[in-house]
Amino acid sequence: MVVLTDGDSVVELVPERGALVSRFDVGGEPLLYLDAGTLADPTKNVRGGIPVLFPAAGVIPGGTYPVEGRDVAMRRHGFARDLPWEVRTHEKNRAVLALAASEKTRPEYPWDFEARLTLTLSGEALRLTFAAENRDTRPMPLHLGYHPYFHVPQANKAVTRLDTRATRAWDNQAQTPVPYTGLDLTGAEVDLHVLDPSGTRTTLSRGPGLRPVELSWSPAFKTLVVWTLRGRDFVCVEPWTAPGGALRSGEGLVHVAPGETFSSDFEIRAGPR
Repeated sequence: MVVLTDGDSVVELVPERGALVSRFDVGGEPLLYLDAGTLADPTKNVRGGIPVLFPAAGVIPGGTYPVEGRDVAMRRHGFARDLPWEVRTHEKNRAVLALAASEKTRPEYPWDFEARLTLTLSGEALRLTFAAENRDTRPMPLHLGYHPYFHVPQANKAVTRLDTRATRAWDNQAQTPVPYTGLDLTGAEVDLHVLDPSGTRTTLSRGPGLRPVELSWSPAFKTLVVWTLRGRDFVCVEPWTAPGGALRSGEGLVHVAPGETFSSDFEIRAGPR
């Protein structure tokens, strides 16, 4: 466990579980949801915290994508959340973790790379800076996302709101495009991909008694995914650099030139009550 503190804010990281941010509390109030049982069981994907989705966010149709004339299999949400990351730096309110290409990554992602995640806690805000260096001789495709589980009690979901001027979305449950007219989080499962999130920031209003969560991100993030399940006290608001399946479709896919580094920021701030 790596712990960051600043004032009355506390962040906990678990490097061996995909550099997961497992806790972010401000003034004693948890901003994140965590199913502790999934964190304790290495055979399960962690449900909660802030998983890092790299080098793919979401599911690739058919489970494969083309690389130089052959199909390469990629697991759901990529491998970064499943592998241990190395702690490069640990200070009171800042940590740097790294994940490099290895025999575990090359079967799914045949490029040499180093990914670095810098986490900086400043008062009521946590900033995640992701950098991916292409150490290969070929352009490297990249699809990055974050999967933060924000603590929202089931009783609050009917009044939970997302501040956005978006007009278009993809209903991943129905597998169909839909107009975006606001959130209804009361269904059994909501899996909505907002395709035009209208800027680089939003606010998740979590209902009575809870501080809103203010989110901001680099322009590289083009899609915002909202996901929740009935009976679970979370709502995920996930910035992705491209729609799901981008490694296969190419839509919105980032390409990093040899020797270059892709960098982006994502910030989570506890708003005023």
